[in-house]
Amino acid sequence: MPDPSDLIEAINRDGYRALLDRVLITEEQLGRRIAELGEQISRDYAGKTPLLVCILRGGVMFLADLMKRITTPHHVDFMAVSSYGIGARATRGQPRITLDLNTDIRDRHVLLVEDIIDSGHTIDHVLRLLQTRDPASLRVCALLNKPARREVYVPITYLGFEIPDEFVFGYGLDLDEYFRNLPFIGVVKKEYQ
Repeated sequence: MPDPSDLIEAINRDGYRALLDRVLITEEQLGRRIAELGEQISRDYAGKTPLLVCILRGGVMFLADLMKRITTPHHVDFMAVSSYGIGARATRGQPRITLDLNTDIRDRHVLLVEDIIDSGHTIDHVLRLLQTRDPASLRVCALLNKPARREVYVPITYLGFEIPDEFVFGYGLDLDEYFRNLPFIGVVKKEYQ
């Protein structure tokens, strides 16, 4: 892992370009795929009012764009789960809920909206917790899936993109809390991973 001061120096000098190896998924590709997901979710939840549960913070941009593409009435709530720390590139043990839902999900159709699933531990933890609250249904919508890192099975109903085992940032995904605002998903240069 790089020295944090080297990372800050590179960011201050060249912004995200100093850290970007290449663009993996363009803004246009994201827009097209999210529109397709919105259409599929709208069809599948026709006549229902799903509750979209966004896992903060990485899923916010995905949720915002996905909501615009879902034509069926829906509600939104948020959860935050801690499994990474600043500078961490892998999960650090048991995930913990740092922000829980405000909504009672009993007999609700719940759709978890997540930015990326890699090891699967975080989303598995959330699914197990929410299942104890007796939802009518519980599904996962993930923007990115990194199957090469999977340690726990996760049932993904709606998937944006399957990606290789590379460290990515942008479009909600951060690099030490930087660059969530980028409109594309990029691969981090090896020296900054």
